[in-house]
Amino acid sequence: MRGGTSKGVFFHAHDLPTQPSERDQTLLRVMGSPDPYGKQIDGMGGASSSTSKVVIINKSTRPNCDIDYLFGQVSVANAVIDWSGNCGNLSSAVGPFAISEGLVKVPPNGLATVRIWQANIQKEIIAHVPMQDGEVLELGDFNLDGVTFPAAEVRLEFLNPGGDSGQESGPILPTGKPKDLLLVPHLGQFEVSYINAGLPTIFIQASALGLQGTELQADVNFHPELLHTIELIRSHGAVVMGLAKTPEEATSSRPHTPKLCFVAKPADYTSADGKLIESHQIHLLARVISMGVMHHAMTGTGAVAIAAAAAIPGNLVSECMNQPQSNSVIFGHPSGILQVGAKAIFTNKEWVVTQVNMSRTARRIMEGFVRIPKPSPLSK
Repeated sequence: MRGGTSKGVFFHAHDLPTQPSERDQTLLRVMGSPDPYGKQIDGMGGASSSTSKVVIINKSTRPNCDIDYLFGQVSVANAVIDWSGNCGNLSSAVGPFAISEGLVKVPPNGLATVRIWQANIQKEIIAHVPMQDGEVLELGDFNLDGVTFPAAEVRLEFLNPGGDSGQESGPILPTGKPKDLLLVPHLGQFEVSYINAGLPTIFIQASALGLQGTELQADVNFHPELLHTIELIRSHGAVVMGLAKTPEEATSSRPHTPKLCFVAKPADYTSADGKLIESHQIHLLARVISMGVMHHAMTGTGAVAIAAAAAIPGNLVSECMNQPQSNSVIFGHPSGILQVGAKAIFTNKEWVVTQVNMSRTARRIMEGFVRIPKPSPLSK
């Protein structure tokens, strides 16, 4: 299924092995990883972080939830599936999948509400899915920059998105401060903002990396020294956020989270499809690094983190917007523009984000069987 600007292979939980190591071995082989050529030719993966994803769906036994949703970010080159966080883009496809597979009862027309338990981060997502004559409505005129064709709008509500896996009430600001100085050996100090919403995210000014914030993929992804510097910053920030014991552990075992996002004040630029984005159309520029390279658009969870940061004063995101805080933000990414909103309150001497809203589109691309050679080379 495509969900937002991502694509993934969706599974029923009962169709996969229950033992985690056997399950992961199966899923790696399905996707064609690890592939030292970086192409995933012998599997379902699409050779990028946006298209090397798996989703496991089950009916939920939790009160007030319809579906349990587990997301895995599959490394293209390495035998690693990172289960540490959510995919905000594919979240938009979970409701349509559950409806089409008969896992939830919904009205035949209008908007169907699917309450989703996001098992990676232990949070609830509400999806509002359009229906027509008993089927999920996929065709529509909602345009999502980064996706070629228009489709029907799926509205998402991320409830109480702060906190990481195992930290259901974790703070939005992990260090308690909107800005910190991060020391990276041999590189120096960097001003960063740590935001724990959607996914743990490290924000840094584009200028600190020698960038403008208007870059497209080729301006970043073809520069290994720059990517190495970004990974050093990300991995050291992961330790500060308490997500890894060492930077080496963050790089090897937790490549999916935290994300690193570099931001800048609004400026004119040309998006990946040749469209002119003018500075007056946006509040800031944002580029996110996903699985070691810059994303072609914006991760859904990155958008959640940006919305949360924009609603809190004093961090690098809200400072780029030239205003102390805002409950709605429009930002420019490599493929165009995205608008997200957040509700935040200051209580008990800390900021709490109660909800983030955004719209996406989704559709089923194919359904059927995927064949796995046995014995798998990974079992040797």
